[in-house]
Amino acid sequence: MNRFFLLILCSFALISCQNTNTSKKGNNTAASYNDHLPKGQSAVKDEDSDANVLQIAKSLDDFKTLVVAIETAGVEDALVNAGPLTVFAPVNAAFEKLPEGTVETLLKPENKAKLAFILTNHVAPANFPDTQLAKDAKKGRKLYMASGKYLEVEKKEDGLYVGGTKILKTVKASNGWIHVIADVLVPAE
Repeated sequence: MNRFFLLILCSFALISCQNTNTSKKGNNTAASYNDHLPKGQSAVKDEDSDANVLQIAKSLDDFKTLVVAIETAGVEDALVNAGPLTVFAPVNAAFEKLPEGTVETLLKPENKAKLAFILTNHVAPANFPDTQLAKDAKKGRKLYMASGKYLEVEKKEDGLYVGGTKILKTVKASNGWIHVIADVLVPAE
């Protein structure tokens, strides 16, 4: 009987030593800690499927500022889900139109929630190709955005507008649509 308890005690000691040794590997910085956390859908590498919204944005130089904002806000996984999604994607020049220092301020860690709110105001959790947007504009409908806000869709002589900014181009993604726009859609809080 004493041998049994001694065996159990040795087993616990051995397991404890193994856990201690593995926890001492590497340093305890946030970066090394985060490297071991499970990644979301955006971390999945898929070379065979059609590109999703985030993959398309990352592949085009016109969206570098948008991609940095998406990664800083931590909303990458929302843009790679199965959808359908409709993303109104501001080009780099759109961010440059904001008052000086705005982008730098939004990219600070303490403004992550505000940045995420602004970015979700560019995403409609539904399928809105340009043909559907034109129908909605004709009927005077507004689009419900992931931010909880609504954006007006208008058809003017020179094209479709959403939230007062013109849609410059439309791109089909595997999980929805990207409508390229020339302004950042900053929601009223």
